[in-house]
Amino acid sequence: MDGRDKPGHDGVGGSRPIRTFAIALALVCILSMSAFGAWVWSLGPLPLAQAQQVSTSVVDRNGKLLRAYAMADGRWRLPVDARTGVDPRYLKLLLAYEDRRFRSHAGVDPLALGRAALLVVTRGHIVSGGSTITMQLARLMEPRRERSIYAKLRQMVRAIEIERQLSKDQILDLYLALAPFGGNLEGVRAASLGYFGKEPKRLSLAEQALLVALPQSPETRRLDRHPETARVARNRVLDRMVEEGVVSPDDAVQAKAVPVPRLRKPMPILAPHSADQAVANVKDAPVIALTLDSSLQKVLESLARDRAPALGPDISVAIVAVDNDSGDVLAHVGSPDYFDERRAGQVDMTRAVRSPGSTLKPFIYGLAFEDGFVHPESLIDDRPVRFGSYAPENFDMTFQGTVPVRKALQLSLNVPAIELMDRVGASRLSSRLKQAGANLVLPKDEVPGLAMGLGGVGVSLQDLVQLYSGIARLGSTKPLREIVWKDDVREPLRLMDQVAAWQVGNVLIGTPPPENAAHNRIAFKTGTSYGYRDAWSVGFDGRMTIGVWVGRPDGAPVPGLVGRTAAAPILFDAFARTGKLPAPLPKAPKGTLVASNAKLPLPLRRFRPAGELVRTGGEQALRIQFPLDGSRIDAASIGEMRFSALPVKVAGGVLPMTMLVNGVSVGEIDGRRQRLIDPPGAGFVRLTVQDATGAADTVVVRIQ
Repeated sequence: MDGRDKPGHDGVGGSRPIRTFAIALALVCILSMSAFGAWVWSLGPLPLAQAQQVSTSVVDRNGKLLRAYAMADGRWRLPVDARTGVDPRYLKLLLAYEDRRFRSHAGVDPLALGRAALLVVTRGHIVSGGSTITMQLARLMEPRRERSIYAKLRQMVRAIEIERQLSKDQILDLYLALAPFGGNLEGVRAASLGYFGKEPKRLSLAEQALLVALPQSPETRRLDRHPETARVARNRVLDRMVEEGVVSPDDAVQAKAVPVPRLRKPMPILAPHSADQAVANVKDAPVIALTLDSSLQKVLESLARDRAPALGPDISVAIVAVDNDSGDVLAHVGSPDYFDERRAGQVDMTRAVRSPGSTLKPFIYGLAFEDGFVHPESLIDDRPVRFGSYAPENFDMTFQGTVPVRKALQLSLNVPAIELMDRVGASRLSSRLKQAGANLVLPKDEVPGLAMGLGGVGVSLQDLVQLYSGIARLGSTKPLREIVWKDDVREPLRLMDQVAAWQVGNVLIGTPPPENAAHNRIAFKTGTSYGYRDAWSVGFDGRMTIGVWVGRPDGAPVPGLVGRTAAAPILFDAFARTGKLPAPLPKAPKGTLVASNAKLPLPLRRFRPAGELVRTGGEQALRIQFPLDGSRIDAASIGEMRFSALPVKVAGGVLPMTMLVNGVSVGEIDGRRQRLIDPPGAGFVRLTVQDATGAADTVVVRIQ
């Protein structure tokens, strides 16, 4: 018998069963792998989008939390950035306690699983589950109650998938946002705010150890229900950290001596009116950034809350602070207490349309300065006067006689303001304020009239603050901004010319301040509406503008409610609480006429109403014949008329006459009642001529 006949030597003998077994084993492996692959496929994609849903957060200009809104199911889950928003020592404790090899494993730690299995065998019960941070995240993303080998295998598969799709920092951020801490608190940030009232980057060692211990059994260790159980768990974490050399024994002893909080703290709710408005305007954004400064917002909310009770049980207070340069709203206090029903706390009184009292007077004076028929040192009469059936009176029912225009504005005299407004024109004032961004609301079927100057129109505190910031900006307003939008471009809006704005600011900074307040620090104006319904005070320095409104939200009168005594002290206190000294106002623009009354041009020394002049001769009323009011002049046509400058021709009037361009004197009209002027450039130009008696005429032309 040769070798081929020996059993098992060829493909027919003993080698055939081995080959068959190998093939069968391979088929089993293939089928097992296919089954495992099919099972993994049946798990579906990772629910990342759902896991990344968080509570809507409204933050200030520096990223500090102003207010958060619970999710639709009532849970608090706030986004966390482990690199910037959490104390590094907390992360060190967490990883040392839960997952020492987090940075090196691929989702599953075989060493941790082996150690957990060994502990089960040696001690007879589960001591450590061996789950990594990534496996715990997988369980949080797909919560299941059963604890089985199948569930653990599922977590391991999901953990590997998570590691393939997310970076380690992203995994840690997501875990820190989803980890349960008892009740409706999810994530370390919500837990830190809910239990300790602070952000997780400011936690003590005792607080950090407590937050490491809570997620392992969040309901049985809830601080507000089981504080003693939570304390024991915290101390167990500290003991283990001492054993592993992460925490010193002395630090652990001190941390153990700290009592465990027993009550939940309310979530932050700064600037609630601004936050509500932002959430209504910005949809589906997890984080909404506002221009507010949380530090300033906090102190001004406290100021309103402190002052309102002293003013009366039904009185509300609203405050708006704005950065002059940017138009950004730095603080927005809509009421003293958002939850005070008696004061209608949820009504935002910064947006309510109310009568502004005398707070529009500075804009009347500004246009009068711009037109050039009056100067801060001009004299003006404060005497009884009647405009048809309208006879304005001062607040104290007295008259001051002849006073400088500066004093008339500082004392808020009514008659001089109405005299100037009659000359400026109510429609022109209304148009200019609307052009500057203010929404003026007139009574139904009413047109702008002289009563506007004393509060006969509606305006909001926000619009009023925007107008006053335009004075601080030397004549141009910037639309207020409260929500930070990408590519937000806001062009300046014209209020008045630079010289006029500077003159108004220079007058208002000399207004007598409230009792015990410093003089010449803040330019401000007060106002009281008819029937003592609204008290106002708006002021500015070189940095910011702040406006204060005081009154009843329902518009009922409050006897004795006066802007100077009710609102002005709050305004000055608001500036004091900014923590900064008032910034100086801008310097006088080039061409500003700064002179005493005696050195002013004769027509500017005293204001005379247009209808007051009594003419003894047959002279005609002063009138600019050329150019015509509202005309458009091509710059090239000036040269065609063989003039190197624009000619101005006047008829009537009494010599000598003064020529003003945009409120700045450029010399006298010659004996032929004409003058050549150099146009200041393309755009609108206001030309004013005043004669020796104080009569004046003005035209506005456009050079293009």
